[in-house]
Amino acid sequence: MEQTNSSFKQEKTQTKDWAYTLHHATRATHEDWLGRSISYTCIGIIILVVASMLWFITSKGIATFTQNHVNVWQFLSGTNWAPDQGKIGALPMIVGSFAVTFAAALVATPFAIGTAIFMTEIAPKRGRKFLQPVIELLVGIPSVVYGFIGLAVVVPFMRHLVGGSGFGIISATFVLFVMVLPTITTMTVDSLRAVPRFYKEASLALGATRWQTVSRVILRAATPGILTAIIFGMARAFGEALAVQMVIGNAAIMPKNLVSPAATLTSQLTTGIGDTIDGTLPNNALWSLALILLLMSLFFNALVRVIAKRGQLSHER
Repeated sequence: MEQTNSSFKQEKTQTKDWAYTLHHATRATHEDWLGRSISYTCIGIIILVVASMLWFITSKGIATFTQNHVNVWQFLSGTNWAPDQGKIGALPMIVGSFAVTFAAALVATPFAIGTAIFMTEIAPKRGRKFLQPVIELLVGIPSVVYGFIGLAVVVPFMRHLVGGSGFGIISATFVLFVMVLPTITTMTVDSLRAVPRFYKEASLALGATRWQTVSRVILRAATPGILTAIIFGMARAFGEALAVQMVIGNAAIMPKNLVSPAATLTSQLTTGIGDTIDGTLPNNALWSLALILLLMSLFFNALVRVIAKRGQLSHER
């Protein structure tokens, strides 16, 4: 009798254990399903928002060519921008945007690479602790502050140095140089730190100097990451609006030189979008400029992915 009771209690205990395990397994499965559902819902919302933005800007941008029957080539190659008169040549803004972007990247890249090398290979810990907050501070400064500094310092300086009004591509280049410098520097620092340590140790063990190791080993290994940093900086410069608008002059004409007033795609958008009526040619033309900006952003992102993929393949080899 006692043996029967003990076996009955044992079976009852096992049943409770199985029920407890099954309950927790069911609860874990339910939580896992709930977590995946929330994740997929958030991903779906993000995809929907991005797709909606792409569709909205694209539909607005092509209205110039479908509704107003403007030739695409004439729009891209025309040099006269007077939408009220039916003239919508976007070439001056396109040239201005690329000129400012490439000039800012060209000026900022040597400073960024030099700062990154100093922070990762030369500076002591105190130097790194000092430079890192300075770079982060530059990132956090609003664009309007950069614009005011450019308006109060850069423009008068250029006016005194080369004459004229002081507004132009060169003034916008100096402002954008300071704005994109933290982006390129930070990403370059990450790229240099991602280089395997044994690369440096092997180079030094073979008798190379520190500068030979940095220039011929570390920089070459970090080249894909540095190129990615430069492209990100160019994307930041290409899409900047407020700071550039305050110092470039906002003249929708073909720039003759670096000191003549010009306009970019973003500056023309910000100054003209509030003075147009939806559905009219001037409004549609501005949306076409926005479409060009969108396509350039997609191009920069695709270029970054290509460089990153090639960098992975080179490291695998």
